[in-house]
Amino acid sequence: MKIAIVGLGIIGGSYCKALKAHTKHTVIGINRTPQVAQKALKDGAIDMIGTPESLKDADITILCMYPQACVDFVRENGQYIRKGAIVSDAAGIKISICPQLKELSEQFGFIYVGSHPMAGKERNGYISSDENLFMGASFLITPCGAEQAAVNKLSQLALEIGFGSIKVTTPEEHDRMIAYTSQLPHVLACAYVLSPSCPNHKGFSAGSYRDVSRVANINSKLWAELFLENREPLMAELEELNRNITSLYQAIKDRDRQALTDLLEQGHQVKTMLGE
Repeated sequence: MKIAIVGLGIIGGSYCKALKAHTKHTVIGINRTPQVAQKALKDGAIDMIGTPESLKDADITILCMYPQACVDFVRENGQYIRKGAIVSDAAGIKISICPQLKELSEQFGFIYVGSHPMAGKERNGYISSDENLFMGASFLITPCGAEQAAVNKLSQLALEIGFGSIKVTTPEEHDRMIAYTSQLPHVLACAYVLSPSCPNHKGFSAGSYRDVSRVANINSKLWAELFLENREPLMAELEELNRNITSLYQAIKDRDRQALTDLLEQGHQVKTMLGE
């Protein structure tokens, strides 16, 4: 197949490198900054530098940009997408963009299948992309009414480039769970390192500091958009976190050893039960 990747950051660049490393598909790279596309071509991560007009040749197009930027790109360039081709995205939210992209698919005649690769790093940009980034990771699909053949085709492509599992879900379940598994940890990490104690951590820190603070190295513009677009589910998770922290805080303040032990044991039991 001919596969177009639009946006050659860490995710888009990793898609390109994984496709070249693990498949025989032709990869078309489209990027706003020409120097990045030229670097990807020089690296052998793409077979050609494309333009929006190149989408007429693509069997699958994967949009790897900020969520609303994916919608805006298709709205501006949908006339170039081949009718019947599959268009997907790598956005970390779905409720706010899936209806828009589904509507555009009906307008321009392509097949929209939402997706989200559950992989990444603390650093961003093409320079951080990696052909093995997706190895063993979960690939989420939100079909949004697409025919099963298109879902199967995208699933097979994901497995070819190293994803370990495919999970089909709805935009609503996706955003609700991502608020907990991805967005909440980023909020927590940022709140944690805002402590005035953080700059003095060296020499006093080990694995716990590293694990909790790791994802605070954040792309602030992207994550601000993700947080606000997924405001309601994220706020619900933050309220639950606040309740749990308040319970622990109160037990410590009251010197209530039994209450504190019970709360800590509950957390221990949950983690043990999950076996992860």
